[in-house]
Amino acid sequence: MKTTHQVIIIGAGFGGLGMAIRLKEQGQDNLLIIEKADDVGGCWRDNTYPGAACDVPSHLYSFSFERHYPWSRRFAPQQEILAYQQHCARKYDLYRHIRFNTEVAEARYQDDSNIWEVTLTNGETLSCQALITATGQLNQPAYPPLSGIGDFKGPQFHSARWNHDVDLTGKTVAVVGTGASAIQFVPEVAKQAGKVMLFQRSAAHVIAKPDRAYTRFEHWLLKRLPMTQTLDRLRIYASNESRVLGFTSFQQAMKFYEWLFQRHLNKQIADPALREKLTPDYPMGCKRILMSNDYYPALSQSNVDVINEGIRSVDESGLTDSAGVHHDADAIIYGTGFQATDFLTPMKITGRHGQDLNQAWNEGAEAYLGISVHGFPNLFMLYGPNTNLGHNSIIYMLESQIHYIRQCLAAMEDDSVRALEVRANIQSHFNEEVQRKIRDTVWDKGCHSWYKTESGKNTNNWPGFTFDYRRLTRQVNWSDYELVR
Repeated sequence: MKTTHQVIIIGAGFGGLGMAIRLKEQGQDNLLIIEKADDVGGCWRDNTYPGAACDVPSHLYSFSFERHYPWSRRFAPQQEILAYQQHCARKYDLYRHIRFNTEVAEARYQDDSNIWEVTLTNGETLSCQALITATGQLNQPAYPPLSGIGDFKGPQFHSARWNHDVDLTGKTVAVVGTGASAIQFVPEVAKQAGKVMLFQRSAAHVIAKPDRAYTRFEHWLLKRLPMTQTLDRLRIYASNESRVLGFTSFQQAMKFYEWLFQRHLNKQIADPALREKLTPDYPMGCKRILMSNDYYPALSQSNVDVINEGIRSVDESGLTDSAGVHHDADAIIYGTGFQATDFLTPMKITGRHGQDLNQAWNEGAEAYLGISVHGFPNLFMLYGPNTNLGHNSIIYMLESQIHYIRQCLAAMEDDSVRALEVRANIQSHFNEEVQRKIRDTVWDKGCHSWYKTESGKNTNNWPGFTFDYRRLTRQVNWSDYELVR
């Protein structure tokens, strides 16, 4: 059975919701959102681990058209961000457009009809003129390829698939990884567990998080004078935007953040040996800079042991580290991040003349503006290659992309454009320039991070100001595309 839609959006996180809201404002009602889970929310639905919260202030980590929301804190916790997304879906009447518990197996472009044929995992086939992917960069958990990982007899799970049925009280818990999720859940696990063994391959730069609850007066002021929230949003944006200089053209500015990190570490870790373990051996900013007020105090507790070794293997009773020492464990938690460079997996995307997208990306994902790929007409990506940020709110980037894609879809509807495909030379020139700029950033200064493929190509980050990206996406340059009318 085929169902025809003007637009199909894959994913109901911030990108998919924002795209659908803006298309409905444009009068587009013939749209479908396909969501593999049972509710909206994306990574904020999936990551329910204890302590989960955002590291971008809540006044900026929200849609510009739905900014006046009664956030409880400066940095919103996971449950509140999910509630905000559910609020947006209800307010803008999106639930009737969403098919939950539905997953895309394959999407194939039909050259003769200029439509996308979308096959679901249940075998059902849908079709649409425009296909928009809003699957994000952090949706597929990355499990470490450890020998014997299936032999462990106790409970083991990834932080993005937290098993709330497992009682960690009094248990010996092994935590693998020290990234953005781990620094949030380790302090909470340490409150319950008898012992926590934190396996750290490389230390993270952690600075203080300027978080607090909003006062009753602030809530009253924000409600009575919404302009105060708008002004605070602008203040946060400007402050965060200036940080990009430290990553890119003025890396001397990173010395200030190095000083903040060192002060935070010295203040919270008294033991010189532990301080040394927690001092990274790579330039600050090369990997994601983290914020926490309770991570270092948790590591100072007598029931927490930081093990500065990789893991060689797992067996039924625990883990053996790279030095050959075996550590017994009752439970293992993997805080090992996501397959961030494997865009759109595990879906198979086939474009014009049967071209496979994974094959087109065999040297690392790339797209024009992170949105369009040559050989794949009428396919648009939200949060695509090289649109991630190290310094500001990704929702600002998403709204830039949404505005750009809206123009493309309006042309397809109003100007009878059947197909729209970015030119190969335009895409190549754009990505050559992006990679040239990345070579001059701190991200390319000798560390391995989730921003890069195994070969070392940075496929994730935007190497510049977000307002530059907004300028580039403000108006579609139609000469960048081949149009079929």
